[in-house]
Amino acid sequence: MGDAIEKAAERVIDFMQANLGEQLTVDDMARAALFSKFHFSRTFQRVTGVSPGRFLSALRLQQAKHLLLSTSLKVADISIQVGYASVGTFSSRFSRSVGLSPTAYRRLGGFTTDVPTADRHILARRSVGSVCGEIQVSDDRREGSVFVGLFPDRIPEGRPVQCTVLDRPGPYELGSVPTGVWYLLAHWAADDDDGTQGHTWVGNSGPLVVRPDTLVRADVRLAPMTSLNPPVLLALLDVKRAALATTRIRRAPAEALLSR
Repeated sequence: MGDAIEKAAERVIDFMQANLGEQLTVDDMARAALFSKFHFSRTFQRVTGVSPGRFLSALRLQQAKHLLLSTSLKVADISIQVGYASVGTFSSRFSRSVGLSPTAYRRLGGFTTDVPTADRHILARRSVGSVCGEIQVSDDRREGSVFVGLFPDRIPEGRPVQCTVLDRPGPYELGSVPTGVWYLLAHWAADDDDGTQGHTWVGNSGPLVVRPDTLVRADVRLAPMTSLNPPVLLALLDVKRAALATTRIRRAPAEALLSR
């Protein structure tokens, strides 16, 4: 993909970041990119994987998350700062995308150990398959947890239909995946040499068509996260701790049986 096109997308993202509280239109963003409206929308989606409007919404939600954890501003004030005229609309979209209400997100410090899935009762009635593969990186450092999840869209909004957490990049397998079309998203918080969390790496694969009793292979090569990656992907950090908690809960009964 040409550097000129990526730089145009970066200009627009910078413009979005600087005007999160404004009611931006596609025309406004196209002017920032120096493209026609039609050409801009197609090009932006090709570079980022999502439409300009969805990317802007992701930026707004990410900023809201930051403000909820770093300030004592009221939720209503935060909703205005990130471009929502209605606090009800903001709270609804935040809850759907992050998996927690703004108030709960602040109270829990941005993490949750519960993994409720609103439509789990619907998914349970569907046939299932499996997805497996390898999470690959070019970096020599291989320490740091990797979240791997399946979502119905390219932006990881809400809860995954299936997920796991690896100790490091490598092989993975997701069983009991409901039949349908899903997108695989992986998120790696690479550890630096001193053991602290360093850069974030991301990758995706899809659409993946999961059919009954079939195994779908999907390898993902991670790359350092840039401004061109939809920031809602960072919400996976919330789900990551939840997945770890779920693993501990499932392991506990097995360990109890073994100890008898």
